[in-house]
Amino acid sequence: KLVSSGRKLLDQARNCTAQWQKQKLERLYTSFGFVIKNGSKHDIVKHPDFPQLRSTLPRHNVVNRVYVAQAVSLIEKLFSLEKEYHDQEN
Repeated sequence: KLVSSGRKLLDQARNCTAQWQKQKLERLYTSFGFVIKNGSKHDIVKHPDFPQLRSTLPRHNVVNRVYVAQAVSLIEKLFSLEKEYHDQEN
């Protein structure tokens, strides 16, 4: 169920990056396995299986569209890395 709601959020993010609430963007990240930790001025977003997938997230209620586009890009990279990993296993 998490991934299915994550897919819906991902589709929304691909279609419109404007006026995203921070809480909704956090839900997008966590639905694909990312972990969000408090940093000094921004929150840090990382994926536990692929530590190279890393980003920051401001603490504003409404986030700039750049952060939404960045989330889409990171999730797409996650798909690619997962596919590579599974292809190597088979």
